[in-house]
Amino acid sequence: MNGPPNSAVRSPGPTGLRRFTTPRPPREERCELCGAPLAAEQRHPHLVDTDKRALVCACGPCAQLMDRSAASPGRFRAVPGRFLSDPGHRIDDRAWESLRIPVSVAFFFRNSALDRPVVLYPSPAGATESEPDEEAWRSVLDATRLAALLEPDVEALLLRRHEGRTECFLVPIDLCYELVGRMRLHWQGFDGGAEARADLDALFSHVRGLAREPQGSRP
Repeated sequence: MNGPPNSAVRSPGPTGLRRFTTPRPPREERCELCGAPLAAEQRHPHLVDTDKRALVCACGPCAQLMDRSAASPGRFRAVPGRFLSDPGHRIDDRAWESLRIPVSVAFFFRNSALDRPVVLYPSPAGATESEPDEEAWRSVLDATRLAALLEPDVEALLLRRHEGRTECFLVPIDLCYELVGRMRLHWQGFDGGAEARADLDALFSHVRGLAREPQGSRP
């Protein structure tokens, strides 16, 4: 699955996002490394190809084989499955507005090639990069303890401004591109439309159900 150009993970292309943006084709999906069929009814693992800056669909054995520890990184890194929340974050209206994001959702991840955070948000064209100044994104990253826990390239800080407050989660990077694909599929009008908002509500409800606060004392 191709994943955002000019960032650690490129914006997923039409082939990679087929399962998110169009009805599932009759042919079965296959591991992009060994060609083994992937079970259609199960969520399969993803790897980040750090050379091509893309997401790769993988079977379980290939995901385990090609992944490398942070101490000895290789070309492929497995996307982990943890979900964390930070209900006590300090991301206020001023910090959000400084990001200059025209929609209510954004995600940050650390691009290891660029050695800096990348800020993206969903749009009708797919994942769109915001380019706030360093002070702006630093004000957000400093306001949540989840930022220090992010694994480069494979995890993201997912933010949603909703009903006068901001929700803050640490999630797998592939979920963020699933979100982008859903929004691109259902987007209507200027603000996305009712169907896109309903899909967004459902996805965040799913994230809330999985997310836990990180262990340890709050800094």
